Amino acid sequence: MVKRYVVAPHGGRGSYPDIGSALRAAAARGRAARVEITPGHYEERLSVRGEIELAALGEAGSVVVGVPRGTVLDVSGSVVVRGLTLVGRDADAGVVDCHAGILTLDRVAIRAHDGVCAHARPGTSLTLTDSEFRYGRTVFAGAAGHVERCRFTDAADNAVAVIENARVLVRDSRFDGSRIHGVRVSDARAHLVGCEVTGAEQAAVMADTRAELTVEGCTVVATHMAGLAFIEQSRGSVRGTRVTDAENGVLVASGADPTVRGCVFADCRDTGIHVQDSGRGTFEDCEITGAGNVAVLSTRGGAPRVTGCRVSAGNVGIAVTDKARGHFTDVDVHDLTGVALRVWDESKAEFAQVRVERCPFGLETRGNGGTTAELTDARIRDFDMAAVAAVGQSRVTLRRVSAERGLLGFGAGEEAQLHVHDSEVTAVSTGGALAFGTARLVARNLTVTGAESYGLCGTGSAYLDVADSRFEDCAATGLLCDDACGGRFAGCAVTGATGVAVQHNGRVKLVGLRTSLPVREITEPPAPPTIVNHYHGPVFVEAVHSAQLAWNNTNVIQQQTGRSNQHNENNQSNQSDQSHESDQDGVGR
Repeated sequence: MVKRYVVAPHGGRGSYPDIGSALRAAAARGRAARVEITPGHYEERLSVRGEIELAALGEAGSVVVGVPRGTVLDVSGSVVVRGLTLVGRDADAGVVDCHAGILTLDRVAIRAHDGVCAHARPGTSLTLTDSEFRYGRTVFAGAAGHVERCRFTDAADNAVAVIENARVLVRDSRFDGSRIHGVRVSDARAHLVGCEVTGAEQAAVMADTRAELTVEGCTVVATHMAGLAFIEQSRGSVRGTRVTDAENGVLVASGADPTVRGCVFADCRDTGIHVQDSGRGTFEDCEITGAGNVAVLSTRGGAPRVTGCRVSAGNVGIAVTDKARGHFTDVDVHDLTGVALRVWDESKAEFAQVRVERCPFGLETRGNGGTTAELTDARIRDFDMAAVAAVGQSRVTLRRVSAERGLLGFGAGEEAQLHVHDSEVTAVSTGGALAFGTARLVARNLTVTGAESYGLCGTGSAYLDVADSRFEDCAATGLLCDDACGGRFAGCAVTGATGVAVQHNGRVKLVGLRTSLPVREITEPPAPPTIVNHYHGPVFVEAVHSAQLAWNNTNVIQQQTGRSNQHNENNQSNQSDQSHESDQDGVGR
């Protein structure tokens, strides 16, 4: 039978004046005991051994126990504390320090100024229910833990730290205003269910150093950095969780590989899903809305697998950059201000069963020859610019891609390569496909319908290799090859009531073309005459022939030759002789 001890500072029959004296009496008896404490403030340092229950006789918080500095409650044994408020300062070992055994804190409030609220050491077990923890962190180091319906407020660093192979379950608890993380799991295991984390200055929930973290049905709001972070080869899963107003919804880096299912990442300031530095991760049935920069970003060697996700109302949908990779299947992207899908800078991405609506661009690629993208079974509608645009030296392969209602269907420029198979472009205001620069466009079974200008166009020094394709009702021309563009068209058909079937420059080969429309070869106009403009020279008002002109010279020597010059010389000689004779006869004197 449990012995009952009553603590009453003002006396009473069979009572003890302080908690310490009651604990000593219970320890002397050596059996299970219950110490009941009347309301009041007790300045004591408690050391509890054995099977003891400490309980406040009044309402929770009516009994306050504290010391100026250091640990308030030191536990070894099987101890239960109910309804007490424990206050400590500079308690590096913890206001509550569980050295050994099992400790339960129920309806307890702990305030740790510049220290640790509760510390469960290796091999111990700590259970927290309906309790409140302020200012300090709660540490599970190699311990087992169970936390339920608790509140952690204004922690100076991490509100809860699960470290050194500890195992902790946290249910229906709230974490507010942590200076570092709300929950940090490092080289340990933790399971969070139905929790809420707000106002953390770094990642709200962090798993690092090969940790295993499971998060279910939680909410993260207004954190300064990531809502959820998995780094340093951590594992785990996140299900049914919502992150709002974080820098990143979920961050995965340095070899971590979590599974994230059925989550919502809303109004994240930078990215919704962010995978970098060899991070991986599987993301299924998630929704990313209102991302400030990129909804799903894989960068610097990241390699996520994304399935069944929905992206809306942000800037860029999915971006794979800086030597990253990614597999994206069954993804909806709509109503963005930027590009839906982006692959840059030696990255490789595979997209399948993608639906894009009301975005300026569908797929955009840029980079050297190591930049590749594959788009399969995709539908792109109501785009402002181009459904697919490949530039630089990037390489893109399209299979069964449909582009409808936009400016340009598929485009390749500079030195890019675009391979199109079994795809179609409908109702575009400019053209179905365009290659420019020195790009190469290869199309098999491409269908372009209702283009308001051309079906397929090549300019510059691009090369077009098109076979078994159809161009229907293109307003101006089905196939247009301009400048130095070359190529080959085999087994193609151009139909319609107006326009030209093919308008080319003589550098393309037409094989088996089927059309009732005219085919025209563009003839190069003759070179214009050379016009030389001389300024500051003489002005002629009539035609001048065989003229030699010189001006702006210091010295000019003019010579005349021919019969007219000889006749002038003879006339001058005769005149000289006549003058000499007249002088001799005295004439004219």
